[in-house]
Amino acid sequence: MSDQSPPLVPAYIDGEWINYSDLPRTPVFNPSLGEVIAEVPTGGSSEVDAAVAAARAAFPAWEATPVVERARVMFRYRALLEQHFDEIARLICREHGKTYAEARGDLYRGYEVVELACGAPSLLMGEVLPNIARGIDGELARHPLGVCVGITPFNFPAMIPLWMFPLALVCGNTFVLKPSERVPLTAVRLTELLIEAGLPHGVFNLVHGGADSVDALLKHPDVRAVSFVGSTPIARHIYTTATAHGKRVQANGGAKNYVVVMPDADIPKTVEAVMNAAFGCAGERCMAGSSVLTVGDRGQKLMPELQRAARELSVGRTDVETQPGMGALITQAHLDRVRDLVDSGEQSGGRVIADGRAVRVPDAPNGFYLGPTIVDDVQNDMRLAREEVFGPVLNVMHMHDLDAAIAQANASAYGNGAVIFTRSGGAAREFQHRVNAGMIGINVGVPAPMAMFPFSGWNDSFFGDQPMQGRGGILFYTQPKVTTSRWFHADEGDIWRK
Repeated sequence: MSDQSPPLVPAYIDGEWINYSDLPRTPVFNPSLGEVIAEVPTGGSSEVDAAVAAARAAFPAWEATPVVERARVMFRYRALLEQHFDEIARLICREHGKTYAEARGDLYRGYEVVELACGAPSLLMGEVLPNIARGIDGELARHPLGVCVGITPFNFPAMIPLWMFPLALVCGNTFVLKPSERVPLTAVRLTELLIEAGLPHGVFNLVHGGADSVDALLKHPDVRAVSFVGSTPIARHIYTTATAHGKRVQANGGAKNYVVVMPDADIPKTVEAVMNAAFGCAGERCMAGSSVLTVGDRGQKLMPELQRAARELSVGRTDVETQPGMGALITQAHLDRVRDLVDSGEQSGGRVIADGRAVRVPDAPNGFYLGPTIVDDVQNDMRLAREEVFGPVLNVMHMHDLDAAIAQANASAYGNGAVIFTRSGGAAREFQHRVNAGMIGINVGVPAPMAMFPFSGWNDSFFGDQPMQGRGGILFYTQPKVTTSRWFHADEGDIWRK
């Protein structure tokens, strides 16, 4: 390798950083510039085997570590994340392309899960019912599973890994993280700080790669549980493959989240929330408000304001001090796919009333940019209406009444989030109870729950039994052991009487 070659991203296995220089590599881009900033090894079964073996060997001692000591590691980790917050946020900007404010939000929502993990001594308390029958006591205790795996996507380089491994570790499990090959640098930094927090060797391991690494993890006989976030087709593959090999799984998939705007909605506040929901993180999030349903005549007032706001939203580099309103997409291939979906919507009769396809960033001509785009009069038979876009594109459809809007939302195969903007408690309650999604927003553009509550997608947005975060995360990473005991009355000669 010449001095000009991009740095190779290392793996971390059994307490050692390893450079797999003999493996094929995938480029890691700075999306703002379209330049390669690192290369990540593709990996495979041998690297996975080494990581899982290290995690399995470390499990007995880590399981036996008192929960208060495991929690203290998380307290130290929390302090280190806080100390290096700005540094990590700027790293996210560089390898992902989201704005600095969005990167801080990315890290902060993961940081909240670390705070939740610090409460493990209380969260892991069991249950006791004395004298459940005459002379018989019942007791439930929660025990760790063993080796757990996290497979994470590109869109939240810090938050989604932090959804997984802090809870898994504090519950007494060991862990193997396989981050997206598009954003491995943040995962490396999170690992370095976890080591600094005092985690023993082998308890946490970091591997890289694509489909071969993923399938090796899903099929490995020593892996007990798999957590995943990504697209619905891959989530379904993760779920079916891993469960077929005897593992428990939580797999979050894609979404098509609807935003219903009622005739009495506050227009300025609605526009502000919809702009953030549709174009925050360049639309690359599973909780993006990607489809607006206007009810009655509200669209006549809403659309001109949305159109104006979209045209005024600045687009540019996020790896610099002066920040734009929106950054780049993750790769050229993804940009091409999103542009193609906009083209298909326009060719099928949709009206592009805010067109980001022509956006140019003068100081970054090779960056992966698409400006905020709004397509009005979208119809159900369009690809744009059916597929998850995962980009800065807002679909708009017009409904006669709330019943029609709920029916439209419920016709989707997905079920992550659904939002309503209204001043009517009756309309809000009707929507809350009838809409078929797991996370509801009432005058809230992005109804992603905080760490204490589960991230509870429905339908094709989630495959598994226990969701991520909150109490569900604790239940997922532990298994119950129930003891039923009875002690007979002792005779006078018993040893305890002497």
